[in-house]
Amino acid sequence: MIKCKLGTLLTLLLTLSFVQLVGCTNTPNPYGNTYGSADTRTIQQVQYGTIIKTEPVTIDASSGSNIVGTIAGAAVGGVLGSTVGGGTGSTLAAIGGGLLGGYAGGKTANALGKSNGVNLTIRLDNGNVISIVQEANPDMMFTVGEKVQVNMSGSTGRVVPR
Repeated sequence: MIKCKLGTLLTLLLTLSFVQLVGCTNTPNPYGNTYGSADTRTIQQVQYGTIIKTEPVTIDASSGSNIVGTIAGAAVGGVLGSTVGGGTGSTLAAIGGGLLGGYAGGKTANALGKSNGVNLTIRLDNGNVISIVQEANPDMMFTVGEKVQVNMSGSTGRVVPR
């Protein structure tokens, strides 16, 4: 019985370590003033314009992490459930724990994958109107009428004050 509990404890610790590592992955910061290493030495087109509208939005980045949260929650719930009772009761507890853990893990991943953003509508100096969504930065708040620089590379762009 002690060997079984030790094995269960070891499995639980390994699962929690995996969840912690996945949760700490370094995601690129989409603020206008922070660049990732992949952005270096890339050529960007620069255009200038004026903010004509700002709108707060919620950015939901949980689509990929939701699966990881669900799997991790199910693993932890299953391991904890398997320690309850013995025989058929233990099997049912493991299944129930896995289902509840998966549900809770998915909900947690959804909540953690949301951040505040801003949808900026900009009239470029050439007359074209564009819209760019980027994560909100408390140190870089945009206002209607503000002159900005738009750095574009392919179909992506970022807005910075001029």
